[in-house]
Amino acid sequence: MKKGMLILSGVLGLSLIALVLLIMVYIGKNEIARSNNGSDGAEQTAEHTDEQETTTRAAVTLVTLPKDIELPDWAEEFKTTIMEDYLPVNEYSRPGKELKKVNAVVIHYVGNPGTTAAQNRSYFENIIETGEAYVSSHFIVGLEGEIIQCVPLDEISYASNERNDDTIAVESCHPDETGAYNKATYESLVKLTAYLCILYNLNPDKDVIRHYDVTGKECPKYFVDYENEWNLFKAQVKRQMSEKVNFLNILVLQERN
Repeated sequence: MKKGMLILSGVLGLSLIALVLLIMVYIGKNEIARSNNGSDGAEQTAEHTDEQETTTRAAVTLVTLPKDIELPDWAEEFKTTIMEDYLPVNEYSRPGKELKKVNAVVIHYVGNPGTTAAQNRSYFENIIETGEAYVSSHFIVGLEGEIIQCVPLDEISYASNERNDDTIAVESCHPDETGAYNKATYESLVKLTAYLCILYNLNPDKDVIRHYDVTGKECPKYFVDYENEWNLFKAQVKRQMSEKVNFLNILVLQERN
């Protein structure tokens, strides 16, 4: 009897040990599984985060200079006439701040009748010493149709107030107080604006604006006083953009033939 009880106790003891071992193995497998799942999840999360960061960086990395595009013949010729005379980087007229996007071209007038593009560019540089104002523009169109670029296209200029951060500014010279342009200035202003619209894929109807449209300032005076002339200017810009060749050259060739 005692021998039978001992055997039964031994069997029960072994069964209990076996059960404990099975439970331990089961728990161990689950822990390993959970551990593996957690590791994979962390790696997937890290990969997803990296992808998100890459996407975010791509979204905010804006090309401030236009990519190489195929320009019409007239624009290829026109861009060679622009004189680069950059202002020194300074607090008052060329802060050196990156222009991260271009959503519009803003047209201004200098407000100093009879002054040249070079004189107005000199004013922008002189205020480095005088500190009398914060002002500049990317371009100045002169009385003889000359164009001086004062600030690179990938930097802001101090011209258009709250629109400095997303616009290209163009100042234009005028012979008298009416603000009306002579033929040479007008033609260069049309071509420069059309050229910039092509570079930045802008629509003249809505993306070419006056300083007046930003702040209400009477600038450019002639285009504020005569709304029809402003609309005509934008129509001329659009027409210039559609030109494939420089028709002045065609006329010269026809005369030679």
